[in-house]
Amino acid sequence: MSLAQLHYTSGTAGDGEPGGRFTAVDPAIPGPVRAEAGPLLAYEAPAGTPGRLTDTELRALPVAFSFTALSDGSHLLSRTVAAGTGGFHAHAVHLPAGTPPPGQALPVAAWGAAGWLSTTPDRALPDPLTSLSASHSLSRGLSREGLGDFAVSRSPWLAAVLSDLRRVSEDGSAPPVVLVERQSADVARWVALATAVLPREHAERLTFTTYTRHPGTMSHQVLGVLPQDAPDARDPRFRVHAATGPRPAGTVDDAWAGTAARIWRSRAPELFRDAAELPGEPFAAGPLAVTALGAGIALGSNERAAAADWAAGRPYALDEKRTQQLTEALTAPADDRTPAECAAALRLLTALDGRCPAAVTAPLAALLVTEAVRGGDVTLEPPARSAFAEPAGERAAAALVEELGDELLAELAAGVPRGVARTVQLLRIVRLLDVDCEELLPGVVHRLARALLDDPETGGCRALLDLLDEQFDVRTALLGELDRLAPDDPAGTERLLGQVALPFTGTQALPHLRMCAEAPGAKARGADRVMVLHTVLRAAGMSPFAEPLVLRTAVGLVWGEDTPTAGEARSLLGETTSDAHRTAGTWARLVDAALGAPFEDEDAPELAHDLLRSFPQEIGARVRASLLLLEFARDVRSGATEPGWTERARSLRALAEPVEPLVLEHAYGALARRLLAPDRPEAELYAFVHSNDEDLIAAYGRVAHREEILTRLRDEPSYVADCFTVWTAHPHAGDTWTRTRTTLLDEVLRPAVRTLSPEGVTAVEAAVERGGSSRTLDAFRTWNRPSRSIGRLGKRIVGRVRRG
Repeated sequence: MSLAQLHYTSGTAGDGEPGGRFTAVDPAIPGPVRAEAGPLLAYEAPAGTPGRLTDTELRALPVAFSFTALSDGSHLLSRTVAAGTGGFHAHAVHLPAGTPPPGQALPVAAWGAAGWLSTTPDRALPDPLTSLSASHSLSRGLSREGLGDFAVSRSPWLAAVLSDLRRVSEDGSAPPVVLVERQSADVARWVALATAVLPREHAERLTFTTYTRHPGTMSHQVLGVLPQDAPDARDPRFRVHAATGPRPAGTVDDAWAGTAARIWRSRAPELFRDAAELPGEPFAAGPLAVTALGAGIALGSNERAAAADWAAGRPYALDEKRTQQLTEALTAPADDRTPAECAAALRLLTALDGRCPAAVTAPLAALLVTEAVRGGDVTLEPPARSAFAEPAGERAAAALVEELGDELLAELAAGVPRGVARTVQLLRIVRLLDVDCEELLPGVVHRLARALLDDPETGGCRALLDLLDEQFDVRTALLGELDRLAPDDPAGTERLLGQVALPFTGTQALPHLRMCAEAPGAKARGADRVMVLHTVLRAAGMSPFAEPLVLRTAVGLVWGEDTPTAGEARSLLGETTSDAHRTAGTWARLVDAALGAPFEDEDAPELAHDLLRSFPQEIGARVRASLLLLEFARDVRSGATEPGWTERARSLRALAEPVEPLVLEHAYGALARRLLAPDRPEAELYAFVHSNDEDLIAAYGRVAHREEILTRLRDEPSYVADCFTVWTAHPHAGDTWTRTRTTLLDEVLRPAVRTLSPEGVTAVEAAVERGGSSRTLDAFRTWNRPSRSIGRLGKRIVGRVRRG
């Protein structure tokens, strides 16, 4: 049965239809279809075309051969050519919705069919598609040989065009593909190349036109244009491919398109039919790649990876012969082999292992071992030992040992520059090939352990756990080495165990590793760091008295880079012998705790006293003097220090230089506190005042400003009197003392006295008279008088304050 046809011709002068008119229409074509088809069939000759052309010139003009989807779901296959005097003639065939072309032919196959007419016939003739199907003749210019030649000539653009055609077939919103060619026949050849590759259901629906002047107004998926009508390649509305321009740069990252392009360049389109018979999703690269490799067509690494991945997922889809062909193609020499291809080859080998003889799997396993040793992918896992079973596999393994054994040992002996992953990879390959590396193992394990601690995140690779699971001797040696190194880097070991769950639950003691594993939970459960220390030490399973280094590990885990408080340090020292701290090296952390304690920390002087007794040989001269300053503060507070406080403090400071500021604050502050007490020895006060030591007297001034002194001044009249007596005495002791006492009188004592009630002031005056004389009382009253006329003492005090 013939399909409905129509003819559409450009309008002529006087016929009242300036665009065009139907000259013959099959009655079966609905009116809405005719109305929609008219504008689609119109034709505009290339710019600059003369009004009158010879027959030869007319035939040279582009042909608009189109397959168009209409709004009702039907399709229109049409051919529009130029006619004399600037007109055109369109011949179209209507395919109702759901009606395939006769003989299951693809629309583009009718490009050169003999049934296309350039004029309106005087009688009904068979449509071109039915005629083509009945004749079984090849369309002119679209023969296999012709398309092969064309594919070779368009090699630089082929993969990119096929990739875009795939996209436009899969996604209805994808921009149309614009093919820039000088001949519309070449656009038809492009479409023929594409439809041979596309899955059948997509090829049947691919809409196209081989020529248009206005690509922006067309709804086709493929648009052919002349160079002068090509849109800008940067226009996001199109995907432009100009075979008339320079060769495109770059590569196409589309394994399906790349494989299809190679098949076309190899002039083997029949492989598309073979590939379609294999299981797989539409546009899957695997079936195409497997078919191409089986036919001996060389593919790139991405395409080979696609073939291996597809076969790995369907190990029963290929017979033994085709599987052999595939593995031979994958193991052939190649300079472009990528990590992705090697990983796919490993998946294929895993799928085939045990299903195919070693003659098939051993070459693939040998390739993977060679790539692992000489390639750059440190994550590539070695194949299973079973891949080298049977005589064929054993021969392959022996050849690998002969070829790679020395390289393996040399790299392991020299130290692996690529870190943990590379070391693990080489150790697994050495064991796979039974290469003896027993002498190298201690050094390799030490470097591996050190690398894991330096960068714990590298231990997160799955291959490390596989290595430890496979090789008991390596696991024992590595865990032992990590345990040995842990005391010097407990924080790094803790981070490592947070990245990888090392299997140290066996018979090895590994006290340091067990502590590092316990530390995160212990710290999360409690804020008391000394209690956390006890928890961590219990996890070690041995006492610091028996193994002092567990103390170093525990202190490092709990305090890290921080310094213990003086109170924590006293607990550590009291609960563990000095010998344990001495052996563990943690005594220095205790010293730091003492030297870094703030002034308010009353444990620091006591800690210093204990440290001086516990580590007399370890503490150097300068640090000893600093600790003695703290001990001096302790003795001053307790009243146990010998006379000569100021001289003792200053001599110890000289020995401790450069002294820690907090240590000096402890010693000088304790001395200042003692000298601010009413029961101080007057000789010590005199020596202090006349020392003219700026730091010491400044410390006295700071302590006098503290809240404890201010509170006492407000509550004890006798203390006010005592401070007034001291701070107005010794006028010739030196500028440092004069400035400080003047400041104290003005900033400390006067505000305190101003807050007193009249009764309080009276009590202070009585205390001043008892502690001094009537002249002292007169001086206090004069100093405290609010009158603007101040006495000689007040003038002298004010003058000195101003000069200061």
